[in-house]
Amino acid sequence: MAARCPPFQHLLLKPHGSAVSDTVSRVFLYSSCARRFLGRQHFVAGRFLPYDVQKKFELNPPEYPGTECVVALTGGSLPPLPPSAPAEKPYMVLHPKAKVRVAGQEVTFCCKASGTPVPKKYYWYHNGTLLERKPVDLDGSQSNAIPLGEASDREPVGELILPAGAFLRPSGEVFRGTVKASVTFLDPRDMAMASAASSDLSFANAEGEIVPLRTYGMFAVDFREGESGAALQTGPVEVRMDAGQVQMLEHLQKMKLWSLNPETGLWEEEGDLHPAGGSRGKREERTFLVGNLEIRERRLFNLDVPEDRRCFVKVRAYSNEKFNPYEQLEGVVISLINLEPQPGYPANPRAWGRFDSVVTGPNGACLPAFCDSQRPDAYSAYVTATLGGEELEAVASSPKLNPNAIGVSQPYLGKLGYRRSDHDDPNLKKTAFQINVAKPDPNNVDETNGPIYPYRSLEECEKAPVSANHLRFYRVEVDKYEYNVVPFKESDLTSWTGDYLSWWPNPQEFRACFIKVQIEGPQEYMVRSRNVGGSHPRTRGQLYGLRDTRSVRDMLLENTSGACVEFKCSGMLFDQSLVDRTLVSIIPQGSCHRTAVNSLLREYLSRHPPVAESNHTAAFTMLAPVDPLGHNYGIYTVTDQNPRLAKEIAIGRCFDGTSDGFSREMKADMSKI
Repeated sequence: MAARCPPFQHLLLKPHGSAVSDTVSRVFLYSSCARRFLGRQHFVAGRFLPYDVQKKFELNPPEYPGTECVVALTGGSLPPLPPSAPAEKPYMVLHPKAKVRVAGQEVTFCCKASGTPVPKKYYWYHNGTLLERKPVDLDGSQSNAIPLGEASDREPVGELILPAGAFLRPSGEVFRGTVKASVTFLDPRDMAMASAASSDLSFANAEGEIVPLRTYGMFAVDFREGESGAALQTGPVEVRMDAGQVQMLEHLQKMKLWSLNPETGLWEEEGDLHPAGGSRGKREERTFLVGNLEIRERRLFNLDVPEDRRCFVKVRAYSNEKFNPYEQLEGVVISLINLEPQPGYPANPRAWGRFDSVVTGPNGACLPAFCDSQRPDAYSAYVTATLGGEELEAVASSPKLNPNAIGVSQPYLGKLGYRRSDHDDPNLKKTAFQINVAKPDPNNVDETNGPIYPYRSLEECEKAPVSANHLRFYRVEVDKYEYNVVPFKESDLTSWTGDYLSWWPNPQEFRACFIKVQIEGPQEYMVRSRNVGGSHPRTRGQLYGLRDTRSVRDMLLENTSGACVEFKCSGMLFDQSLVDRTLVSIIPQGSCHRTAVNSLLREYLSRHPPVAESNHTAAFTMLAPVDPLGHNYGIYTVTDQNPRLAKEIAIGRCFDGTSDGFSREMKADMSKI
């Protein structure tokens, strides 16, 4: 397979994973109420559960001795739960397929994502615009209330009140029939929605200066007649915002309602929100901020406050953790999410208020952020960095801060409260950091050299020398990653488990399979193989495992690298009764697109049906061949009683591009095969 990888990544659809909590408790085999059991004996059953069920539902059964199906717990205490699995960035498993429909017809798209934890929400976009959820029916002759930001585990941010007779046809005629209402709300309490927000939350003030906004939620509405689908407008409607959602009290007096002008890209003021009493029920009283608007055209509306406390944050990206000034990376997308901390808990954000991204140049990047000179923890920022889809790593904050590595000198570093994302839980990813955006004190010499710059000092930030304080990201040179659904240590053959989802189905004979991928691009890329059951009825669609391999440069070819990627061989499963042709997907990381497939391999697959659909231009999918094909096909297969030896031989042949040679120098030119 050959692929071409441009420097930047362009995604059409991406899943959003929820944030990983600090504590994970997964109890299935026994009830949580059993934790109060104080009797002398406590038995737990459940060994009969197959491993794929345990994996699917993230179960953590206790250890069962020998061949026993029941385990006894002493003192009524439950066994300690194993540590949570390392967080894995969500990735698409099933991409939506293109479909053609006549205007007005309905269309259904399907997608699926995986990751750790498993993504629970999906957001769909059209030309970069977040699409509404399924419409709900409203009675135009009755008063209606639409919650904004409703979720099962939290109160809505507010609600939209539509009095009876509020819906109007463009002619001004009142419409009292059934109304199809679509409402999309971007909730700043949901970190996964930050990237869906408009990154330019700004308006022009009376002096013509562009001033940023801090959002408490954005919503778009679409009202249509139930039968004809004709667009409807509204007369005066009421927007009610729960004042309890505003943790910064000074914002209560400045809250306004805004709408986005699609022509200028700037937000325009619709009106103020004023305090008003309200009730949710007999037992709970709430205070609302109430504003009014008329919906005459389809716009994006915003619950925002103007924010004049602004700063810039200096960030640089490096090719490795040596942080040499001449090894800075350009083209890295640095993203900063403004967070509002919980009262008294500055490290635990409750919401995001603004989202900005800047691409690094030869002298890093300066990102706008809200800041405060009186309270260092009034605003905090969550910062990430990506290069062509690859997440860069932030500098560690534990077990102790290292100012030389982080890039900021003390005592200013302590004031910023720098914490990497895995500070409290080593199982979390290391690809982000959080800081208090403490506005520098001009009278304190320790705070006049970055990494935070006043808003009027953008030029100073952009031209700051590399010796000035700045925050850092760097690339991690990880060559490979292996994951098996059924765990197995290749150095310990006794750890083999007979399971339909075992990567190695036969403990007496280990067959290693690799495919060669040629990549045209300016750097090295990670290439993933995703392996699921393809033809066996017991495993079809179920994951066997993942393999990630970094491509290696071909010393003789410019801008070319090659990767030898392991995949699960097709063949008998552990019961030796039926063959499974593994469904293998080869996915280069970043914005790569497939340019060619080995002609012999393509011909072989077409002659051995079924043929897997491989219509996604960013990947190659096949039902892996059962036959041990050779180097002419770009497939390398070796069988041995030692799995490590089988893999080493196969990799050596793949690097060399022969069926009997061995090399550690990549020969990526597949045209010579």
